[in-house]
Amino acid sequence: MKRVSSVALTATLTPPESEAELLARAASLTGQRLGDIAATLQSPVPLDLRRAKGFTGQLLERVLGATVSSRAVPDFESLGIELKSLPVDRRGHPCESTFVCTISLREVGEVEWEQSRAFAKLRRVLWIPVEGDRSLLPADRRVGTPLLWSPSAAEQAQLRADWDQLGTLIFAGRIDEITGHVGKYLQVRPKGKNASARRGYWDEDGAVTSTMPRGFYLRASFTARLLSAHFVLPHS
Repeated sequence: MKRVSSVALTATLTPPESEAELLARAASLTGQRLGDIAATLQSPVPLDLRRAKGFTGQLLERVLGATVSSRAVPDFESLGIELKSLPVDRRGHPCESTFVCTISLREVGEVEWEQSRAFAKLRRVLWIPVEGDRSLLPADRRVGTPLLWSPSAAEQAQLRADWDQLGTLIFAGRIDEITGHVGKYLQVRPKGKNASARRGYWDEDGAVTSTMPRGFYLRASFTARLLSAHFVLPHS
């Protein structure tokens, strides 16, 4: 059985001290199977990720030395870098949208984009593609080449525009009018274990009501363009 390199094993003990160190650790995982990585951490691998959606991200966080924190800060807090695992199909195209952060319904209309949780999570991102073909057992899925990314000026402007559009609707008490079609890069989607999860919220008339928890997500079309701009992907 393959084992991850000593660089990656050291990462389970201490957080990386620089971007270069983090990127080297991530690069050392390229081509490794999730099962091999999990074995070095003595961690079981689920047979089906549909009931363990956070497994891949949590495994990579552990092996790379991410800061464990319940606060809304980047995974590598001292470096200001967020880790995002990205399941991709055989062509290297993202299989799904990417979760950014939960939405604080009271905060969205009161802060600017640059002070938002979403901005903090997307300011600097370490993307790690992982095979997402459902015909593969989770343990057999391989890790791809990492990408350390920050939004370009044009991407930043569009993310801000999406934030403003979505935030205006939320602040106006119209969150239930938001569909997955609103926003070019960012979209709002339900974020809860089941449909019965509810949060307090003021509707557009100022009355206290409840709604499902929501989260900000990056569209798969956005991450697909991001990957194609940095990697040569197969056409079929």
